[in-house]
Amino acid sequence: MASSKLPIYSALVANLAIAVSKFVAASFTGSSSMISEGIHSLVDTSNEVLLLLGLHKSKKPADAKRPFGYGRELYFWSYVVSISIFGIGGGISFYEGVTHLQHPVPIEDPIWNYIVLGIALVFDGISFIIALRTFNAQRGELGFWRAVRLSKDPSVFVVLFEDAADVLGLLVALAGVFLGHYLHNPYFDGAASIIIGLILASVSMLLAQESKSLLLGESAEPEVLRKVAALTETDPAVIKVNRLLSSYMSPEEVVLVIHIVFQPGLTTQAITDAVTRIQRLIQRDLPTIRQICIEPSPAEGTLPQAAPL
Repeated sequence: MASSKLPIYSALVANLAIAVSKFVAASFTGSSSMISEGIHSLVDTSNEVLLLLGLHKSKKPADAKRPFGYGRELYFWSYVVSISIFGIGGGISFYEGVTHLQHPVPIEDPIWNYIVLGIALVFDGISFIIALRTFNAQRGELGFWRAVRLSKDPSVFVVLFEDAADVLGLLVALAGVFLGHYLHNPYFDGAASIIIGLILASVSMLLAQESKSLLLGESAEPEVLRKVAALTETDPAVIKVNRLLSSYMSPEEVVLVIHIVFQPGLTTQAITDAVTRIQRLIQRDLPTIRQICIEPSPAEGTLPQAAPL
């Protein structure tokens, strides 16, 4: 989990510094798209704080109130972040753009905008590269979009898409400022704000969908469950695994329920010993499986399968 904090911290520092510079530039130039970009960076800064809060809370140990731990705090706060990108960033940017179209104000001196946008592109670009490298290291050989759908660590892919939206928004703002000043048409600036709002809304919907799926509970990967079944069936007390149920509680914590058909005639003590052996074997080879519940199953049970807990 420590590695996933690097893109968050880099984005936090970049967004905070950029937000201040954008608002300063907007106060000098009166640019609508610069105000939208300032709001965008301010919202992103708040989002990084919420993700760090989620990471911190998710590490709280299990207690009587939360016997399976607090790992899903990270999923909850990533969902909040996803909604805030749309509700605050996208909504205000869209509103600012519409207002500017209704009451256009010419950009007097775009030099401040160019300077700030250029600096922002550098810092946001660096932050995006860091997030992308972290995500690529996690996804391995998986395709990009498949890795996003299968990822269990929103602290990485949320920041990645945030940074991507930052870079796209900056390019749109740059185009709006340039066209608005060069063509003496302030409507380009307002239109740029609306496009920025639409970009944020699109990213928000994507992230909200992924975060919601994690919050509701996703099963462990099929290959992990197949390995669990194979390990379990190596024990001499086991005939077969009837069913596997699993759920991610955090990126590094899985809860597992195994329905097992045991050999007939085993004593209670023999079954207890087998359960202990199986739990140790699975947790040795698959350390992300933190809690395992094993239930005896009748021989006429169903075939092994994966299902969310």
